[in-house]
Amino acid sequence: MNILTKFDEFGFAAPILRALTAVGYTSPTPIQAKAIPTILAGRDLLGIAQTGTGKTAAFALPILHLLTQQPRQAPRGGCRVLVLSPTRELASQIADSFRAFGQGLGLRVAVVFGGVAHGPQLKALASGVDVLVATPGRLIDHIGSGAALLRSTEFLVLDEVDQMLDLGFIKPLRRIVGQLPKLRQNLFFSATMPKEISNLAGELLNDPVSVSVAPAATTAERVRQQVLLVDAPDKREVLIGLFADEVMERTIVFTRTKHGADKVARHLDGAGIAAAAIHGNKSQSQRERSLAAFRAGRVRVLVATDIAARGIDIAGVTHVVNFELPEVAENYVHRIGRTARAGAEGTAISLCAGEERDLLRNIERVTRLRIETIDRRAQAGAAAKPHPVEEAPAQRRAARPGAKPDARPAKERKRDHAVAADGKAMPRLAFMNPRGPASPAKANRRDGEPLARKVVGG
Repeated sequence: MNILTKFDEFGFAAPILRALTAVGYTSPTPIQAKAIPTILAGRDLLGIAQTGTGKTAAFALPILHLLTQQPRQAPRGGCRVLVLSPTRELASQIADSFRAFGQGLGLRVAVVFGGVAHGPQLKALASGVDVLVATPGRLIDHIGSGAALLRSTEFLVLDEVDQMLDLGFIKPLRRIVGQLPKLRQNLFFSATMPKEISNLAGELLNDPVSVSVAPAATTAERVRQQVLLVDAPDKREVLIGLFADEVMERTIVFTRTKHGADKVARHLDGAGIAAAAIHGNKSQSQRERSLAAFRAGRVRVLVATDIAARGIDIAGVTHVVNFELPEVAENYVHRIGRTARAGAEGTAISLCAGEERDLLRNIERVTRLRIETIDRRAQAGAAAKPHPVEEAPAQRRAARPGAKPDARPAKERKRDHAVAADGKAMPRLAFMNPRGPASPAKANRRDGEPLARKVVGG
């Protein structure tokens, strides 16, 4: 089969191609190159791919194109496309992707999940939507109340099936599928294929085409990853301190929200670090100006949200900083993949507050990586000493009992420290320089134990 290498070779509708250009997408990932032609041909698909391989665009783009080729009014109380997701965070992300790729198509997209009021969801369902992204539990509620009518659904997408089964959604899945018409196109994505998932695929799919891609760890293998444990109120100060190191030449900083991106960019600018923000509230011309300034080196930092940064391919990004950890582990892989491109190496630094520790554990579970961690919460011995920090000579002298203050000239002391924004001396982190003397194996040990760098298993 001839593998296409450019999005404009798939024959997508013009508004979809314009949307791809707007978000900076030019070339499909392997899962996209394999899955899109199959979906466009109307075949059922069984996709085996790790998180972070671009699965969302692999099904969203061809589905949007097929909807434009067969225009019809969305069914009242129902949807033309149903996407089931294991978590509300991932459901929101998928819905945002459909909106981004489908801008200009005039299609209605709604997301349904628990933990929020029923009212807006009921209103959206009543008038009908083209694309409905839902978690199984809340959708079952709406089916039970008669608010969700799925008999006119044309496409069913099950995403992260292995995670849905881990969360106990097998019975809700079967009940939802029982509400759907038999004549539909089914797309099934999972990172693994144990017997239970294979059996479910056999029940749901009709003569499917199977596609699979290697785990999305190849980029991560070239990225030095490290987590700094910090208190949430200290994140801005720590971020400014990181930029005291000149090796952070071209950096993308990620935030969860558009408002947060603007705030971080203003804070960096106020500290004399040239920064620009890019997110969904920015006009196309504003986004293009920010990207051009970043590419040309007129700004040192690009502050971005996940959706805005999808598809950004800028050479020479030395560092990625997660100012806030993503709620969807898949987005961590997307984020750190902005560096270490075209065979280069890069560094990813994540600032993790106490309330984000569960997100960190989920990222490590999904990526099958144990990420080196430094505790930067230690203040005057109140917390554990940050083990992986490379201490300067002045610190080692000060740590000895009865040590006298460092009487060396200021010029000598400055060599051993990076200066934080508030003027306090801050030890440089050995991992920050991707060209530094420490070997990757040495730089990625904690307590004498080598850290996992590769995804293992399926």
